[in-house]
Amino acid sequence: MVDIAGKEVTDRRAVARARVRMSAEAFAAVRDGELPKGDAIGTARVAGILAAKRTPELVPLCHPIPVSHVGIEITLELARREVVIEGTVRARAATGVEMEALTAVAVAALVIYDMCKGIDPAAEISQIRVVRKEGGKSGEWQRKAR
Repeated sequence: MVDIAGKEVTDRRAVARARVRMSAEAFAAVRDGELPKGDAIGTARVAGILAAKRTPELVPLCHPIPVSHVGIEITLELARREVVIEGTVRARAATGVEMEALTAVAVAALVIYDMCKGIDPAAEISQIRVVRKEGGKSGEWQRKAR
């Protein structure tokens, strides 16, 4: 693990995003809450929150952080047939919360895939990435549009 003993404890915030693209049939089932396994959006939201809190158990060498907030927002982009997952994690700590935000959206995306795979095994998870972070020595950073 990286030694963070000398780092200042500050308010930290990270936002990550992931996308799950799927067939029109699977997208409609997600949108309408008609998947055989149930409500994918609600299940993915809870799974993402739980995953963020357990990041140090899942990612080797990741510091346990006193997470103070995890928010998972899930939106549906009809034109692209994509479920967009955005996770926000906050903590007051000596290191950032990017890994917690990334873990949250990755696991939420896996849940969406798992619940849709019976309808569309070709659904794909993409663009798992940090889009914004705040706090610490480096201050604020935001991904630039490409």
